[in-house]
Amino acid sequence: MSRRQRGSNGLEAWPGYVDALSTLLMVTIFVLLVFVLAEAFLSSALSGSDSTINQLRGQIAELSSALSLEQSNNASLAQELAALNSQLADVKGANATLAQELAAANAAQNADTGNIRSLTGQLSDAQAQAASASARIAALQGQLAAQAQAQANAAPSVGQELSETQQKLQAQTQLSQQAMDEVDLLNQQVAALRLQMAMLAQALDAAQAADKKDNVQIVDLGKQLNEALARKVEELQSYRSEFFGTLRQILANEPNIKVVGDRFVFESDVLFPVDEATMTPAGQAEIGDVAKVIEKIAAKIPPNIDWVLSVDGYADAQPVTGGPFKDNYDLSAARALAVLHLLVKDGVPADRVAATAFGSANPIAAGDSQADYAQNRRIEFRLTSR
Repeated sequence: MSRRQRGSNGLEAWPGYVDALSTLLMVTIFVLLVFVLAEAFLSSALSGSDSTINQLRGQIAELSSALSLEQSNNASLAQELAALNSQLADVKGANATLAQELAAANAAQNADTGNIRSLTGQLSDAQAQAASASARIAALQGQLAAQAQAQANAAPSVGQELSETQQKLQAQTQLSQQAMDEVDLLNQQVAALRLQMAMLAQALDAAQAADKKDNVQIVDLGKQLNEALARKVEELQSYRSEFFGTLRQILANEPNIKVVGDRFVFESDVLFPVDEATMTPAGQAEIGDVAKVIEKIAAKIPPNIDWVLSVDGYADAQPVTGGPFKDNYDLSAARALAVLHLLVKDGVPADRVAATAFGSANPIAAGDSQADYAQNRRIEFRLTSR
């Protein structure tokens, strides 16, 4: 009986162990499930963070490019403002010249006034001389009449004295006529001087009115130039942004093409073999893409915006040895012209492109390694105003 009781007690304890083990297994599975779900949530959150970080990096790159473009635009605006200031200085110089001419006219008028006063004094003197001569003529005529009366009762010698007196009278009459002629001449000169003085006064009034009008026009012209310049720059800026944005999308996968400020920079190794100006087929395809973008943008730009695409050729600092080119200027010029001709051939208007050669000037890499030389051998495009 005691053995049966011991055996039954052992069997009755076994289900308890099984229940404990089952409970422990379920708890373990639940904990593992919690860990798996937590890891899945963390992985999803981390992948979303990576995507957000990549988007933010792309936005930062675009903002950096836009900042460079705006800085370049500010430099262009500063240059155009300097040109307007130069024009304003020229207008001010012309205004100063008009002021000098006005001062000279005033001085001439003062001199003419002095001449008129002098001639008026001379006229008064001549009139006084004429009056004196008339009085002397009257006195001589009275003497002649008295002598003629006395001649009838006088001896024959009186006739000779009478003849002499008549000769003196004729001489005095001639002198009186000359004085009268001088008076007439002085009157004519005074009239001419008065007319000239009136003309000078009118010219002076016109010059003063023109001076005031020019001052007003200078201010208005400066405002109008600034407003017109701002409008044109704003209009060209929108098309320039579209131009660069389209090219950036097309050439996004090209590692040797980049945007620097307001310029698209093509390394020459992409377009030309070393020390040559004959474009490779791959380079022709790249320039063809640029031409398509230019044709698309050119159709939208209004005719009143005088835009031009500048093609700038650069070479590295290594001297050119042999070949058809004398130096780096010849090489960079030949490459810029080759790109220009291909753009025109692909449909870009010939009057909207310009080629410039800089040789080895203005390098973008300051070192002397082959990688630096490759960066400095380049073609740059700039969409700007003429």
